[in-house]
Amino acid sequence: MRVARAAIGAVNALTARWAGAVDGGTVFSAAGVWPLLALLADGAGGAARAELADAVGLPADQSAAAARELLGGLAAMRGVDSALGLWTKRTLELREAWAAGLPAEAHGVLTGDLGADRAALDAWASKRTGGLIERMPVALTDDTELVLASALALRTEWLRPFVEVPMESLYWSDRVPLGLFRSTALLDRIGVADTPDGHVTQLKVLGSTAIDVHLLLGEEGMTSGQVLGAGVGILDGRHPVVPGDRLPYGDPGPGLSVAKERCTSPQPPSLDVTTAAYDMSAHHDLLRLHRLFGLTAARDAAVGHFPGISGFPLAIGSAEQSTTARFGALGFRAAAVTAIAAMPGGAPPDLRYVTTTITARFDRPFAFLALHRHTRLVLAAGWVTEPEPFPEQDWG
Repeated sequence: MRVARAAIGAVNALTARWAGAVDGGTVFSAAGVWPLLALLADGAGGAARAELADAVGLPADQSAAAARELLGGLAAMRGVDSALGLWTKRTLELREAWAAGLPAEAHGVLTGDLGADRAALDAWASKRTGGLIERMPVALTDDTELVLASALALRTEWLRPFVEVPMESLYWSDRVPLGLFRSTALLDRIGVADTPDGHVTQLKVLGSTAIDVHLLLGEEGMTSGQVLGAGVGILDGRHPVVPGDRLPYGDPGPGLSVAKERCTSPQPPSLDVTTAAYDMSAHHDLLRLHRLFGLTAARDAAVGHFPGISGFPLAIGSAEQSTTARFGALGFRAAAVTAIAAMPGGAPPDLRYVTTTITARFDRPFAFLALHRHTRLVLAAGWVTEPEPFPEQDWG
């Protein structure tokens, strides 16, 4: 599997920019949007081409090849299922050069029967995500000439599972969140980065398929965008991390405590982690952030913007993404379906030994990045504000 460093950097940069524009608990996938924008940039003209190229982060004449390389890399990743879909009206003639760059099996037909077309698109979304996303996020109308979509699903099991426990939290004091606890002697799973916006604690949770999740807790007062942006900066090497085995005693980072503890026999150092389980979904209207995604000019239906896709004038009528993510005791699941539609347009007794214990608690809103371990490509990102509740017990 090979994915160019430039494409990975461009996707992660879009992740960071998108993080700065979201508010509240959410989950999103720039990796699901980026290939679609890149393919559109290749077929765009005029102002739309320049805006899309800027959003993609690559020259427009290089974007389609980079998109194909990224899609090929995703298909080769263990634990990741990805797909590209294209549906057009029978009367819409595509440019041969542009259509040839897409998988032949990706091209379907819009029949004009909105009910049947909606059912077909929803079935595709559900099948490609293993049922995690049941509906295609697209505004389908009689004027829809083309739908370009991507699906991304990732699954991994933790190399070291957590134990479910009730969590005590001052922030979530009105409820009992479902806490996840585990202890390990691998102190380098935790670390602290000093970023321009404040210190950020990073916990690496490793998955069995080389899909990992990094949990990120910033200083109180840091925004979701600042914490997620810091996480991307850590991946890019812009913010060095001090690993757990080099942290000083005391409280060296958000949610962290490093202490000497006496024990009756020699004990290795330990990292005790408590975090919150979460199960969340979100829907994003990409046209509300049209500048971020390079879709400002492309929305204008007075003229056509994609001469490299078709001789028929096309404009962007809708662009949406549906996402979901679940972090539990045994593993992680996430999925994203993104669709862009084009319309006409223009203390014991003898404590003689000492060991080190690091305690980490993610007991207030925190961020996460789900990524491929070897390439560091971010596949999904989010901000957790509503943890799963601890199940009620019947003590009778």
